[in-house]
Amino acid sequence: MDVSEKPFLNMKAVANGGSLYTLFGCFMEHTFASLGLSQILVDAVKQLGFEQPTPVQVQAIPPLLQGQDVLALAQTGTGKTAAFALPMIQLIDIQQNSVQGLILTPTRELTVQVAEAIHTYGESFNLKVLPVFGGQPIDRQIRRLQKGVHLVVGTPGRVIDLLDRKELKLDQLRMVVMDEADQMLDMGFIDAVEEILQHAPKERQTSLFSATMPSAIRRLAQRYLQDPVSVTVSPTAANKPQIEQRFYTVSNHARLEALTRILAVENPTSSIIFTRTKRDAAHLAQELQGQGYRCDALHGDIDQMTRQFVLDKFRNQQLTILTATDVAARGLDINDLSHVFNYEPPQNVESYIHRIGRTGRAGKQGVAITLIAPQERRFMSSVERHTGKAVQVWKLPTLAEVEAQKLQALRLTLETILERADLAGYEKFLERFRGERDALQLAAAALYFAKQGPFVEGVPEEQERPPERKFSSSNYDDRPKRTFSPSGRSKLTTGRVRAEKY
Repeated sequence: MDVSEKPFLNMKAVANGGSLYTLFGCFMEHTFASLGLSQILVDAVKQLGFEQPTPVQVQAIPPLLQGQDVLALAQTGTGKTAAFALPMIQLIDIQQNSVQGLILTPTRELTVQVAEAIHTYGESFNLKVLPVFGGQPIDRQIRRLQKGVHLVVGTPGRVIDLLDRKELKLDQLRMVVMDEADQMLDMGFIDAVEEILQHAPKERQTSLFSATMPSAIRRLAQRYLQDPVSVTVSPTAANKPQIEQRFYTVSNHARLEALTRILAVENPTSSIIFTRTKRDAAHLAQELQGQGYRCDALHGDIDQMTRQFVLDKFRNQQLTILTATDVAARGLDINDLSHVFNYEPPQNVESYIHRIGRTGRAGKQGVAITLIAPQERRFMSSVERHTGKAVQVWKLPTLAEVEAQKLQALRLTLETILERADLAGYEKFLERFRGERDALQLAAAALYFAKQGPFVEGVPEEQERPPERKFSSSNYDDRPKRTFSPSGRSKLTTGRVRAEKY
């Protein structure tokens, strides 16, 4: 969860159903105390290092504290978890040992993340929070419910299972939150969500948070929310100055080669590469591992234990690259990403903004790189219209530039070794060659061995990158193209490649 963005004034906060606080509060400099939170919660948030609320918190917390329903359009990384969690903690009656709050989330990871955040905020209240999701023994969750909990955070499937077993009782439920509602729609959970809401008491507070607002989500809100306060935090990730966006035009069958050139030049410290299908995510990870990159994949075919193992390695910097589908990456709480790569563009602009918003957080610089095939140029025009920014395309690095970057990295490595490493043993070993070989020849041979190949001649002097040029959407080409196949062979397709189901 990222609640470090500085607040800004957004008149969209003055929405239908807004209170006097919402109407006139937008002209104030906000603190968590000014939003109506109790001093205990204000102190808890302050101890975590958060001094000022974010825009979504400014707009959502006051009406939620007043018991109103809220319909919020907000991206991941805007602080929305605290926006619904803090009022919920304050409104729960700790003396009543029953489920009073329910938060529905699309993924296990987001379930755990939200539950941990609520536990941290509500620690002084002795709040009992239970995350429920598949992949964990249901008996353990049932035992916790039988002991009594105040708040349940769960995926729709597991919540339905517990309702069917009569172990989760919602008769005392007062508050329901649907988090990442558009992703629950994409993952086919909306029917389950509706079934859960039908089990809940009619007299309740209901909130819906979503990064995008497709028609199905609007219909859901109209059906289950009562005169909701509208909260809007514009999807500004594509306009953040700390995110440098780059587009490279490539033919479909050359995506892998283009990506490896870019990786060699960029040398990302921590990155996610998004693919459309789980098969591409797995294959791409294997290809990059074969080239020496510390990389692994996240997709729907790996079990929860393996998934957590991969994420732990990535967070501990044992991996520098994750390949993932959109669905597999939902709910990941990973900060400090230096790069986000779109191996293929996503299906819509909202997903693009959601992807690239994972980098450039907390005021840090980030880079978002997208590979675009000629027949996908319309997507770039859509991004341009949506963000109001000109879309620029860069030329792929040449082989000479790639080689120059590798040599520069090798030089930096050697300098680090000379400064920090204990070389006494190696020096003693090389003494045996004294009089037989020139020191320069020995050093060159050692570099050849380390680099596993000869020095490439003709590396140009340092030069400026070729000027950027802009795509024209009129150049859209829908002729049959050869596209990358995970088997390593190319195949003919027309227009966009249809993505397999995640």
